[in-house]
Amino acid sequence: MKTKLYLLFFFVFPLFMSACRGDDPIPDPPVDGKRTVLVYMAADNSINPLASFTDGGLEELKAGMASIDNTSDMHLLVYIDTGFPRLIEIENKGGTVVETIVKEYEDRNSCGVAETQEVFNDVFGNSLYKAESYGLIYWSHGEGWIPTPLPSTRWIGNDKTGGGHYMNIEDLKLVLQNAPHFDFIMFDACFMQSVEVAYELRDCCDYYIGFPAENPGPGAAYDRMFPFIFQKGAAVEMAIGTFAAYDEIYTGKIGSNSNWTMGTAIDVLKSSELENLAAATANALSGVTADREVLRSSVFDYDQRKVGSSYYVGYYDFVEMMEKLVVDEVALDEWKQAYDAASVCWKKTPMIYSMSVG
Repeated sequence: MKTKLYLLFFFVFPLFMSACRGDDPIPDPPVDGKRTVLVYMAADNSINPLASFTDGGLEELKAGMASIDNTSDMHLLVYIDTGFPRLIEIENKGGTVVETIVKEYEDRNSCGVAETQEVFNDVFGNSLYKAESYGLIYWSHGEGWIPTPLPSTRWIGNDKTGGGHYMNIEDLKLVLQNAPHFDFIMFDACFMQSVEVAYELRDCCDYYIGFPAENPGPGAAYDRMFPFIFQKGAAVEMAIGTFAAYDEIYTGKIGSNSNWTMGTAIDVLKSSELENLAAATANALSGVTADREVLRSSVFDYDQRKVGSSYYVGYYDFVEMMEKLVVDEVALDEWKQAYDAASVCWKKTPMIYSMSVG
């Protein structure tokens, strides 16, 4: 018995001393990754009952991560609010895609500035997710850039908590100004690829990706955007990937949410060219006058909702509008050069579905 006690003391004592000496090796600080991407899904709204949209988006993100052999220096975080707000991380660990809950939140307005800022801080303020570059995808309803609650209102994000809330673009900009500069910002929402929104956010990202019309019910094809989602300067490839997913099955006929054969349109704007485009637009329109109603009837409107209804806003094709307004061919050519430099990718199917007219 004495021998056993002695041996036990012999083996435990060095461990005890080691734990108390305070000279253990200090863990290395987190190594910066190549890219951190946040997908912000504000889905506590009319999208929520269509669980296939949110679930499908998550499954596509997982499939995308599964397609990448090594994700050790990549971070994909998803904030999702379908009434149970949580922040998750999706990782590929040795070929197995793992979903980990990083943080759970109380029921909240996910379109509030303070609430959105908290999530951004939990991601971009966390040293574990510090990276060389960043990307942001905002997933929800969308209505362009004019603040709610004007009759014809434009915003991104809708949350029904406590009634109804919207994230105005000027409020989103407040949040983005406290975040790192993004390589890309993508709005996976209807009507968000407007030059006004992109110009407002031009200092927040290098590339701006979005849908100018009603985007497909299932949203962006996330699995087709990998591995580009983690590559710097690959916004065009991301857009081409998600467009191809719909172009390949396009028939121009009514399909379904699980077989979206009704087409789409997507565009990428280069932020560094937007100020030049604004100047070229002002120059080309100098002295130009037009009858608004005549112009409205002659320029393609991506908003097919009934004019005069409480939902109608009006999203007019920028190029077609300028072609109608600018009669000076030299000025128009100069404007088109500025536009082409800013719009680095434009893809569309022959027709695009509208919920209002089919």
